[in-house]
Amino acid sequence: MRFKDCGDIPLGLYPVVDDYKKLLPLYQEGVTTAQLRIKNRDIEQIEDEIIKAIDISNRFNARLFINDYWELAIKHKAYGIHLGQEDIQEANIDAIYKAGIRLGISTHTTDEIKIALDIEPSYVAIGPIYETTSKKMVYNPVGIEDLKRWGSSVDYPIVAIGGIDIDNIKVVLDTNMADGIAMIGGVLSEDEVDRDRVKALLKCFKI
Repeated sequence: MRFKDCGDIPLGLYPVVDDYKKLLPLYQEGVTTAQLRIKNRDIEQIEDEIIKAIDISNRFNARLFINDYWELAIKHKAYGIHLGQEDIQEANIDAIYKAGIRLGISTHTTDEIKIALDIEPSYVAIGPIYETTSKKMVYNPVGIEDLKRWGSSVDYPIVAIGGIDIDNIKVVLDTNMADGIAMIGGVLSEDEVDRDRVKALLKCFKI
């Protein structure tokens, strides 16, 4: 029951945003993959954000993953869904698969990687690679060496996440393990998309 893949184009720079309005400048600069991750809003607001985010992503032919809200993602025919380890215990994985929606899964340990691989997802996210302030650190940083070691046994696209920015992205890319690099604060300046920073990050994938 292997989930659909994400196509031949690498996932590349993979911003995680909390507002659909942040997607437009990202897509205009050439980003092809993004994730909508919304917390602490009522369900009506969240559904409205998801509808608008899917619409703008479709207009740019971009690959948008919805974090957590798998039922709304199915309802509104999202490209993909991203789930954490607790989420995959509660979500209806079979329903997501039958809807033809791609699935990405977060992992932080080798045991969690094994759990994810049993589901045969579209990609496996590994992190945090470095320390991060974007969310509370529950796991120790994976680091570059473990990313290489763990990644060598994963026959799926890998998304590296956690503490990655313009200063260290090349180190992560040089491992040749990451099909995508997810980041939250790395593409922002004062909580707005920093177009110059996005341009610089995108160039790192072309060198």
